[in-house]
Amino acid sequence: MPRYLLFVLFFLTSAVYATYPSSDVQGATTPAQSAASKKSATVTTDKSIKNTPTAAKAPAVAKKQAPQQPAAKKSVPAPKTSVAATPAKTQQAVPKVARQPQVDKPPQPPTMTKRTSPAPKQTKKLRKKVIPPIVAQPVETNTVVADTLPDINKQISSRSFMVMDAENGETILAKSPDNPRQPASTIKIVTAMIALKSLKNDDIIDVSSRAAGMPSSKIFLDPGRNYRANDLINAVLLASANDASVALAEKIAGSEDKFANLMTLSARMWGARNTICRTASGLTAVGQQSTARDLANLFRFAMQHDEFARRMREKFISTSYGKTLRNHNKALWRLDGAVGGKTGYTVAARQTYVGQFTRDNQTIVVAIMGSESMWADLAKLVDYGFRKKRGEQVARMTRGDAPAGKTTRVN
Repeated sequence: MPRYLLFVLFFLTSAVYATYPSSDVQGATTPAQSAASKKSATVTTDKSIKNTPTAAKAPAVAKKQAPQQPAAKKSVPAPKTSVAATPAKTQQAVPKVARQPQVDKPPQPPTMTKRTSPAPKQTKKLRKKVIPPIVAQPVETNTVVADTLPDINKQISSRSFMVMDAENGETILAKSPDNPRQPASTIKIVTAMIALKSLKNDDIIDVSSRAAGMPSSKIFLDPGRNYRANDLINAVLLASANDASVALAEKIAGSEDKFANLMTLSARMWGARNTICRTASGLTAVGQQSTARDLANLFRFAMQHDEFARRMREKFISTSYGKTLRNHNKALWRLDGAVGGKTGYTVAARQTYVGQFTRDNQTIVVAIMGSESMWADLAKLVDYGFRKKRGEQVARMTRGDAPAGKTTRVN
């Protein structure tokens, strides 16, 4: 083989070895690489090296290497580092630069899609929570009013009570309305109603010793005197006089026992089916009883009697013999809309009451039995009754079924 071919083969082998070093560290050189770079420096194809004196010393070699110049020009990029690098180091960075575009960036769009994909699921869940209130059926006004009213039962000390619509007798509110209890002096409304139907105002009443000896409350009737029926009826209704009650009972029926039987029959005719009377005054007696519903029905019936209703409205009444009677119904002073009422108290019955109230063209009847704070209970029950009535009225007006020919007003 000719010597120049061996010489060319030697330099080609040195150039390949310098281009692909065995070191894994970019820019690092081994002793073999340093030696090869020194030898290849004389045959490099870079234009700057051709202008050096070393290139002029080996013209034959430069001509032989000319066919490899295009490959050398394509593989040498402009170095970006500030440190001067040898031709071998510059060529060593080429494969690294060529591989940089293969960075793992394409998977980014799928990653973003995975992060944003739960959004539609969350939206669906939110819609499920929001939809029910939107599609809920409208609530009637009456129901709304009932929901806004307080729990009145927890605020009332009475063992039983009844709030009734005086116009139609319907129940507005009740607690144990049919439990029988001692009625105390509220039963005097039956005594007075029988007296109004049986006697004239100018009828003379004789007072027995038994009647005069009744315990308080009383107006202290004198057994040696005669009294007008009108004065004794007022004493029964306003002053809750026990002596006047027995005097009227003896005048009408001959005895209190017979009169009590008449009271029981009359009460049943007037809507009190669970009422049993044993006394004309309501003083505690064995077997005597009434209920909150019965008292409300009795008073509702009695207030339809003009003479009875007129007397119940009076705060003070003067008798024909010069005595002034004061009404025991403090609701006439304390509660707005009070029309009339009857109080009662015994140890067995506790505080009892029945009365009628009118506000804004609405009328209710309230009966209380077994109360420990009667006036406080009454105020709450009356207020509750009218609020509920107004709510029902608004509901009827909303539905358009208000009673024809009857004007209604809501404040």
